[in-house]
Amino acid sequence: MLCNKNTVLVGKKILLVPYQIEHVAKYHNWMENEELRALTASEPLKLEQEYEMQQKWQMDEDKLTFIIIAREGDTFIPDTVNPTDPRVSSLPMVGDVNIFLSGTPLSVSESTRSPASDNGQEFTAEAEIMIAEPLYRRRGYAQEALRLMFQYATGYPAEYFVHHPRTEEPQGEEARHVCVKMPHSIPPSSLITRISDKNFPSIKLFEQLGFRITKHVEVFEEVEMRWNAHS
Repeated sequence: MLCNKNTVLVGKKILLVPYQIEHVAKYHNWMENEELRALTASEPLKLEQEYEMQQKWQMDEDKLTFIIIAREGDTFIPDTVNPTDPRVSSLPMVGDVNIFLSGTPLSVSESTRSPASDNGQEFTAEAEIMIAEPLYRRRGYAQEALRLMFQYATGYPAEYFVHHPRTEEPQGEEARHVCVKMPHSIPPSSLITRISDKNFPSIKLFEQLGFRITKHVEVFEEVEMRWNAHS
């Protein structure tokens, strides 16, 4: 998406930066790993194809992508910073987080009354997460990356995305606390994810963020999970 072209989301352990041309070579190296391709349901691409894909994803209005950067050392990074700032670009790239939009978005209030769009296609925002560097797994990076992403995409504070999520919309100071968000926020009820039914760590991760299994597609050996599906 063009809307996050210059956006950096600053967390305690990680930063989320837009997927840029300087990230492509390392991303391509990750995707040469057969295990990572299997976990992300990705097809092998040539390096030049990866560069083309990066440009396409940056322009597509239905794909929101951030690269996950690990915060290391004690360098101060302000809440507002440019992706090309040396304090950011010098830090290690460890994974990525994505949201793929499908259907016609509804407002938050509309989504509580009508789950489908005018043409009958339900609007969904499918989330994916990958910590590609093994040394950076099991550090809480994936959970923080998803919370930052969901806050940016929905306008809801990151604190809403917990095991037992709240249902009411944020008001007053709580709503103003979200300083950086998409120009057109999506309703959190549209958030879904699809995960291999054998990927138990990822299933547990999304459960901790308020997602519940709503469907088991045996032919694809995957489960579909939705945010706050039990309410």
